[in-house]
Amino acid sequence: MQDNKTNPSGKSQTKIDARVTSIKGSLITAEVQQEVNFSRGEIGYLLHDNGKETEEIMAEIVKIEKNVVYMQVFEETYGLKLNTPIRLTRSNLSAGLLSLEFGPGLLGGRIIDGLGNPLKEMEGEFGYQLKRGARMRMLDAQKEWDFIPTAKVGDVVFSADKIGFVKEYMVDHYIMVPYELAGEFKIVEVSGKAKKRIDDVVAKIEPVGGGDILELTMVFPAAIKKQIAFGEMIVPEKQLETRMRTVDFLMPVPLGGTFCVPGPFGAGKTVLQHLLAKNSQVDIVVVAACGERAGEVVEMLVEFPEIKDPRTGGSLMDRTIIICNTSSMPVAAREASVYTATAISEHYRQMGLNVLLLADSTSRWAQALRELSGRMEEIPGEEAFPAYLESLISQFYGRAGTLINNRGEKGSLTIGGTVSPAGGNFQEPVTQGTLKVVDAFLGLSRERSDAAKYPAIHPVESWSTYAGTIHKSEYLDKIKNIILDGVKIEDKLKVMEQSDISDDDFVIYKMYDWFDSVFLQQNAFDDVDASCIAERQQEVMELVMKVVNNNYSFDSKEDVSQFFAKLGSLMIDFNYSPYKESEYYKIKKQVEQMIDNQNSSDTEAP
Repeated sequence: MQDNKTNPSGKSQTKIDARVTSIKGSLITAEVQQEVNFSRGEIGYLLHDNGKETEEIMAEIVKIEKNVVYMQVFEETYGLKLNTPIRLTRSNLSAGLLSLEFGPGLLGGRIIDGLGNPLKEMEGEFGYQLKRGARMRMLDAQKEWDFIPTAKVGDVVFSADKIGFVKEYMVDHYIMVPYELAGEFKIVEVSGKAKKRIDDVVAKIEPVGGGDILELTMVFPAAIKKQIAFGEMIVPEKQLETRMRTVDFLMPVPLGGTFCVPGPFGAGKTVLQHLLAKNSQVDIVVVAACGERAGEVVEMLVEFPEIKDPRTGGSLMDRTIIICNTSSMPVAAREASVYTATAISEHYRQMGLNVLLLADSTSRWAQALRELSGRMEEIPGEEAFPAYLESLISQFYGRAGTLINNRGEKGSLTIGGTVSPAGGNFQEPVTQGTLKVVDAFLGLSRERSDAAKYPAIHPVESWSTYAGTIHKSEYLDKIKNIILDGVKIEDKLKVMEQSDISDDDFVIYKMYDWFDSVFLQQNAFDDVDASCIAERQQEVMELVMKVVNNNYSFDSKEDVSQFFAKLGSLMIDFNYSPYKESEYYKIKKQVEQMIDNQNSSDTEAP
């Protein structure tokens, strides 16, 4: 977040004298000393004298009672005393609310915390142990960009209209009219092609009908808790291609939709999220590490720069933005990190790009909300979560969607949140509140993860409200029946002998088990099988349907087991073979021949 001290785009400061009257962990109350206009959500700074210097500790107003304000503090409150002075900061554009600077420079490995501070640069400036109150600009003010104008003098523009662009790795980063400027403006001056820094003036505009001329740079502040969507929101039309067979087939996610991934500890949520970030067919991936263990975040920070992006051939970090707020960081900043990630995602959607936001985990975010609610002594809901938890979850996922911007370009924001229910209990409030608003539910199973069946998404309990566009719907209906019947028979076999079930049921069970191993499961450590493109998925599904629709004749259950075991081994080799190479076609032909050889209709009398 930026204040006028560190943000040259701020226009003015209003100093408001207030003093701390109570401290409850990360929540403080303060009495405003004079009549002022301030609002809920406004940012303030606690001016704490530690004996060496004055620390400016950021806090946000969360409640107002007459001249008393309640503020959540984004850093540790140790050492704070009663009567500590507070300064509330406003700027003309962001109105002093929790805000970010929007502009080029986030792609390519820039890692920020929940308040927008660049962590690598903070380490270089302050060392590993960051000082309380330390802040830095989110974007590099010294880097030069090749600005290319698209607007001309005399053009009439509105909020979020494009003035020009700079090349930010593989995307054209639009330089736009600030989001919070309302009304019509006329361009009176615009820069030509030139190298520009983010604070250099690129255009000047004035209100239509007259008024003060405003200078536009390549950055501007905007509040992160307000939705950024200038244009028309439409119903999602396409499916997000994740290249994970079980997701794309059984529980498809719409491009611009929402999904959640709840699961117990150790069920593979983090690995699943990494695969989604790597293989999903989107332009930008934003990862919000919200309250997760530092070890998992470090793993991401180490691995992602070394992973080759299948879309561009460059580093995966070139199109990835990571907001890092681990469980060891202050709780209030954890809550802010979700909104930071969402606002950044919306900013890139506004440019007509497809963005995937992965929030890991929304349970930790909800715990931060619970802690704040408890300190404010609000009436608790179920399991002491705030009574308005479901409303906040709905607002978060409600910021996803497909947008047609003012230029007619279509962009999307797909939001996926992991949920970490204690003991894998899907009936707890965060999971239940999430299930009411998402388009798809990818529930991870402890039983499947213990059996090393990855991804450990339960094929029966998981669902999607979206009709996918990659696979045929009639195939889906047929396979779902096989899965349901196969699971029922599998449960029977846990308490019965094979001889106690019919031959037909045994064939269905083995067919389900075979489908599970060759289609639902994927090997994340195999470069080919880890990412299955839509065209290949369709070809695999055609083979699967040949197996499902075949007329079988077996002499014994042992023959059934041997047939599906051999066919399974062949299909796994098929999954590992590079697409459309000689080995791929060779194994495919062997699979088809094996299926045809087992077709009883070839020998049956008419």
